[in-house]
Amino acid sequence: MVTSAETPVRRSPGKDADDIHVSPSDIAVGVVIGRTSEFFDFFVFAIASVIVFPARLFPFVDPLQGTLLSFLLVLLAFVARPVGTAIFMRIDRKHGRVAKLTLALFLLGTSTVAMGLVPSYAVLGEWAIIIMAALRIGQGLAIGGSWDGLASLLALSAPKEKRGFYAMVPQLGAPIGLIVAAMLFSYLVSNLSEQDFLDWGWRYPFFVAFSVNVVALFARLRIVASPEFEEAFKSRELQPTRIRAAFRSDWRAIWLASFVPLASFAMFHMVTVFPLSWVYLYTDETLTFFLNLTAVSAAFGLGSVLLSGYLSDWFGRRRVLLWGALAIGAFSLLAPLLLQGGKTGVSTYMIVGFLILGISFGLSSGAVASMFNSRNRYTDSAFASALGWLFGAGLAPLTALFLSTTLGLFAAGLYLLSGAVATAIALWFVRQFEFQKQG
Repeated sequence: MVTSAETPVRRSPGKDADDIHVSPSDIAVGVVIGRTSEFFDFFVFAIASVIVFPARLFPFVDPLQGTLLSFLLVLLAFVARPVGTAIFMRIDRKHGRVAKLTLALFLLGTSTVAMGLVPSYAVLGEWAIIIMAALRIGQGLAIGGSWDGLASLLALSAPKEKRGFYAMVPQLGAPIGLIVAAMLFSYLVSNLSEQDFLDWGWRYPFFVAFSVNVVALFARLRIVASPEFEEAFKSRELQPTRIRAAFRSDWRAIWLASFVPLASFAMFHMVTVFPLSWVYLYTDETLTFFLNLTAVSAAFGLGSVLLSGYLSDWFGRRRVLLWGALAIGAFSLLAPLLLQGGKTGVSTYMIVGFLILGISFGLSSGAVASMFNSRNRYTDSAFASALGWLFGAGLAPLTALFLSTTLGLFAAGLYLLSGAVATAIALWFVRQFEFQKQG
């Protein structure tokens, strides 16, 4: 027998909001496709920032400095993301969610495909860097605007005993997007000469990203644009509210929520972009080996994300998040030794890192949304997520590579440890905050 929480949306005159039900499986499809496209775009740029941009955009400095400058370009999108959230939230209020989502994904797709057309520094000089930076900002603005509320709707619409599992679903897009991006670059690197790859081969993943975004746009619009789902958004008060009013009433909760996933967001880059830069710059391992290892490790991470949903329903989201933070803290102390342990050590670093990341990262989205009341949940969640990515992930590859090359790998481990400590402290404050609300 199918429960009401598992049936499609129905609108009946005279029924209140609690009688409106949404099929979690329908929402999950749109959420996973949308998140996969966003993370695919992200990882295409992140991988290129290590293996392409230092040579094409920053040939006037050594490879390390070129990579650090490329990581500044990575950071730009995270800085722009909260701004994009504010801009597109206004569009949402004025013109609706469909207009907002269409404009955001159009900006994301055009910014990404245009990156694949940017000439090298040898052709345009400093303008090549300026154009790439502007396009990266465009990506950040678009990601901030692509928040559609489907993740929150998914968690709220799921049966109570399965809410942890369904709140995990949006996070599946990260390992899927990484697997596709890593395998695509691996194929190009292994089948082209180094010169051909740097001349034109690197551009193809950016063109593929545009096609992926088009598919994601139609998949999400099919859900968001339907009258039934619009009614479901309204019934659960997942509507954009004025930003000033939301921050005035909920600024403490927004800032606190942005630190809850800090450990997993920092770990996110410490097992993806940072080790790629370290291996590429300081080891003799081939690029194809590490890209394939990344894809395999991400597959382990995918399974770990799935497991996190079940653990959340069995033990509670906050408890599992704390376990994840503690595991990340322990991993941060072991990581320097593993990265210096040759091929076996690097492989262990990646697989164990992704297993730990999956448990923590799988719950980060639902943990943020659950902290807010219904009045401002949509707006609060969007800003808390944008700020969390900025604090946790934006600075991670730049800081970790700089610390590891100036002070040693142990310093990068301490940086990751600080994220785990911040998450543990934030979870403690969340508990106190909830006790105060109950009192």
